[in-house]
Amino acid sequence: MKILQLGKFYPIFGGIEKVEWDLTKGLSEKGIDCDMLCAGLKAETTVPQTIRFNDHGRVIVVPAFRKAAGTMLSFAMPRYLRKYSSEYDIIQVHHPDPMAALSLWLSGYKGKVILHWHSDIIKQKKLLKFYMPLQNWLIKRADIIVGTSPVYVQQSPYLAKVQDKITAIPIGVDPVEVDAEAAEKVQASYPGKKIVFSLGRLVPYKGYTYLIKAASMLPDDYHVVIGGNGPLMGELEKQIIDSDLKDKVSLLGRVPDDTLAGLYGAARLFVLPSVQKTEAFGIVLIEAMSCGLPIVATKIPESGTSWVNADGESGLNVPIEDAEALADAIKDICENEDKHIAFSIGSAKRYAEVFTKSKMIDNFARLYEKI
Repeated sequence: MKILQLGKFYPIFGGIEKVEWDLTKGLSEKGIDCDMLCAGLKAETTVPQTIRFNDHGRVIVVPAFRKAAGTMLSFAMPRYLRKYSSEYDIIQVHHPDPMAALSLWLSGYKGKVILHWHSDIIKQKKLLKFYMPLQNWLIKRADIIVGTSPVYVQQSPYLAKVQDKITAIPIGVDPVEVDAEAAEKVQASYPGKKIVFSLGRLVPYKGYTYLIKAASMLPDDYHVVIGGNGPLMGELEKQIIDSDLKDKVSLLGRVPDDTLAGLYGAARLFVLPSVQKTEAFGIVLIEAMSCGLPIVATKIPESGTSWVNADGESGLNVPIEDAEALADAIKDICENEDKHIAFSIGSAKRYAEVFTKSKMIDNFARLYEKI
């Protein structure tokens, strides 16, 4: 059996590529032949490059001439796939990625296809009109469609008529290794404070403006720490200054791995305040859960985030765009020690039972054997 993970970028930029990378590496380490085909803009990527994990797994990077609308534009990808697709028993297409879908269509591949549905196309509404025929072909062509959560694929309007070939395999990650010494240093930076931690790109759908507003409703012994860069950095900094919250909210920018391990260790809980279904899963949630952090997340319509954070088990879910509800949930968990302990235990347990990388790899290995 030989598998191909198809699509997205190199170097690794985001969650979808990381899932492909982890699957390719993890499956190959189990002795399953698995490649990953993606595209890159780097100057050295003028011819296909190969990154080999072992005798069973490699990443093949073909040249792209441009990145546009969240996909790499590449003449080399369809050429490569047309030449080599017959070597694979299963091709797993990671959606959304129009270049991968086009390459599969042009390849003439006759084998089994898994459509890994990470997210609907949300932002590119105008381009979606042109892509829709190819997306519809891909949905029809797929032998099975895999979502990252049952909620997302059950409620996606594009998958409503193909529920009979849908399943869900949650994303899995390695546990974050908490650094006790680093955690002490972080706590020392905010003496006497309950640290409320959030991590992500500073973009509108992440909802950080509501978390900053929620900070104004928290007692003075709380400090909200937000890690990550993005185009809203200046706007959020202005909101903090205008709201006189410089002593209660910190924007850290990009967080190095050693500092990140300290933040997860020092935090009292983790908050994901996202407001749109562009936040389809929330990998940061399961990273925080691996550290046993209670979670406050939002009930994003048609998204999987409030499934990932099981309400009343690993934390609490609140309505979107509701700063007061965020503040109330944060206080409810932080100021009730029994509840904090119960959610901490529940969070770690849910991670171990559902969201480990080994479980994700094992689940896909079983799926390949089944189809």
